Parts: sequence; structure tokens; C-alpha cells
Amino acid sequence: MSSDSKKQAKKWRRGARQIADITNKVLEPVLARRTGMTMELLTAWPELAGSRYADVTLPEKLDWPKNHSHEDAFEPACLVIACEGTMALFLQHESGQLIERVNSFFGYPAINRIRIIQKPIVQSTKKRKRELPPLSKNDQVKLDEILDGIEDEKLKASLRKLGTGIFSKGSSKN
Repeated sequence: MSSDSKKQAKKWRRGARQIADITNKVLEPVLARRTGMTMELLTAWPELAGSRYADVTLPEKLDWPKNHSHEDAFEPACLVIACEGTMALFLQHESGQLIERVNSFFGYPAINRIRIIQKPIVQSTKKRKRELPPLSKNDQVKLDEILDGIEDEKLKASLRKLGTGIFSKGSSKN
């Protein structure tokens, strides 16, 4: 077996890879070139921003100084953040804490100020709860029979929700 075929066989044995790993390799250079940011910052943003600002803010770009030569000392960037409505005022008051959290995330003083842009935030991570249609009497009886032997209430509730979704999709086809 040649060395190339051994490498290929080893590559296939590694197993499945997460799609996030593959897309990050593609998106990371584009994101860095256009915004100066990393996928890690975007992924960690809800934790860095805190529960109060996670849903109403989104980092837009890291604005690095333009006239920077290799002989000059390092100059930190300005983090541009999109923020919804009146929360921008509150975020401005807490910007020092946010700068500290972002810099500790990077491990060095990467930013020294924040610029806030007020605009609506559309986040794909928001989960919309969908109301499931009520089950027919017959489907409800079947589901109750299936779940009858399960003692753990959390598990039973989760399975009931799953079963309701499955049975309601099945009845919509008929």
C-alpha cells in the first residue's frame, strides 16, 4: 500500500466531522478580511455580552488603526457593536466592563474603545416556540399508551412533546 493511500485510509477512518468545523475553515478568512473578527468572538459573544445584552447586541467589526507600521507600538482596535434601541445607552455606561471581558477573552488588550451603532438585531439563534396542534383523541390514546411505563417526569414530558410533534405531522399528511 502506497503512502498516499495509507494517508487517505487514515483520513477516512477519522470518522464524521462537524459541519461547524468545515464552515469555520471557509468563513474564518473571509470574516477576518472583511471585519477583522474571528468566529470565536462571534460564538462567545452571548457570554461576553452577558444575559442583559446577548439578544440585543451583535459585534459588527474590529476597526484596527489604518496607519500602523511594523515599527510603531501596538495600537488596540475599536470594537463596533450593533445595538437595539435604548439599550445602547445602558451598554455605553457599561462599556468599560465589556472592554475588559473582550480583552480577557483575547488574552491581550485587543480593544481600547467601543463604538455603538443603533440598529435592529436579527439573530438566527433566537428560538421561536411553535405551538403544536392538538392531537386527535385516537393519537392521544396511542401516545399515552406509549408513555405509560416511563417514570421520570422530565423524560416523559420531553417524549410527550416529541410524540405530539410526530403524531401531528403524520395527521397533517392524511
